[in-house]
Amino acid sequence: MLEQDVLWTAGLRDDVNGHPAFRGAWLRMAAMIHQNGRPVVLCGTVVPPEFEPLPERALFSAIHYLALVADPGALARRLRARPAWRQWNEPRIEETLEFNDWLREHAGSLTPRVDLLDTTDLSVREAVDHLAGWVSSQLCSPSGSSSQSR
Repeated sequence: MLEQDVLWTAGLRDDVNGHPAFRGAWLRMAAMIHQNGRPVVLCGTVVPPEFEPLPERALFSAIHYLALVADPGALARRLRARPAWRQWNEPRIEETLEFNDWLREHAGSLTPRVDLLDTTDLSVREAVDHLAGWVSSQLCSPSGSSSQSR
């Protein structure tokens, strides 16, 4: 499992909408790991239109997407409760709430679709168990034998 922040320095230099240089580096890294026979789960904020048109997308038979969403009130409380060093100010929280709403409305119409996990009423353990089951189900699917998941 990989977190996108490892490569984010490249993203800071990539001011093109969707950060294609950053996203391409992310996909190349995942492809190199997968060449060693390991499935890759990328964790971060990304939607299919940011990966699917990239040249590096050809390195994968499939990419599966799962988004964690929550009731806006619960999500706002969680973000405000984060430590100060994480720098969650009100404009950033509002932007995240808008993205959360957008995902809830559009996930099923994206290509490929984005599966949703509503974490509003889940414990951390329940969310982790669901995530692990989702990843396993993608790896066991006919197209999942040589795919990476986000």
